Amino acid sequence: MNTNPQPTWIAFAGAKRIALGPPRDVAAKVKSFVDTDSQDIVLIFDAVTSAPVELDLRGSVSAVLDRLSHAQGNQTEPVADTSASAPRTAGRPKLGVTAREVTLLPRHWEWLTSQPGGASVALRKLVEQAMRANRQDDQVRQAREAAYRFMNAMAGNEPGFEEAIRALFAGDQDRLHQAVAKWPADVRQHTLTLTETAAVTRPKPETAPAD
Repeated sequence: MNTNPQPTWIAFAGAKRIALGPPRDVAAKVKSFVDTDSQDIVLIFDAVTSAPVELDLRGSVSAVLDRLSHAQGNQTEPVADTSASAPRTAGRPKLGVTAREVTLLPRHWEWLTSQPGGASVALRKLVEQAMRANRQDDQVRQAREAAYRFMNAMAGNEPGFEEAIRALFAGDQDRLHQAVAKWPADVRQHTLTLTETAAVTRPKPETAPAD
């Protein structure tokens, strides 16, 4: 069963936001907009990752939504290999483990095989520890990449764009607010929404005590 949460889409006609919400709602609004006013170029993004969305707008609203439902229905999660070439140990639960090649130096293999449970267990533990330790950094990196994709697509020609990019990757939200101040309102608002997670609060330098 697919447990991934439903994505949120955001659509712009030029610099004006025309839709935000579940894919079907956005698709219907975009189709209606294009049918009544096709002068502006419409761009659709995943509202979190800023991945561009391609939508087939041919035909009626119902036809557009039917194609969308069919496309989403074909997006299934990968499953573990259960073929005869991958026998399971008796009594061991199926964990969805996938076998892939790992290249290490001999001393790395020696250390791994000496760990309780062997190399596979040790590797899984190391990966889990790294995922927990780097979770915040990964979230910040992903948010910055999403913000950059959106800013590059929607504001590349806006005043202060380069300064805004520098502020984004520096984690300086105050400087970013200043750089995007003259951008179109809807583009500016979504940019700042995306960069809230990307902003990193940097500790203030310690002040030396007065003599």
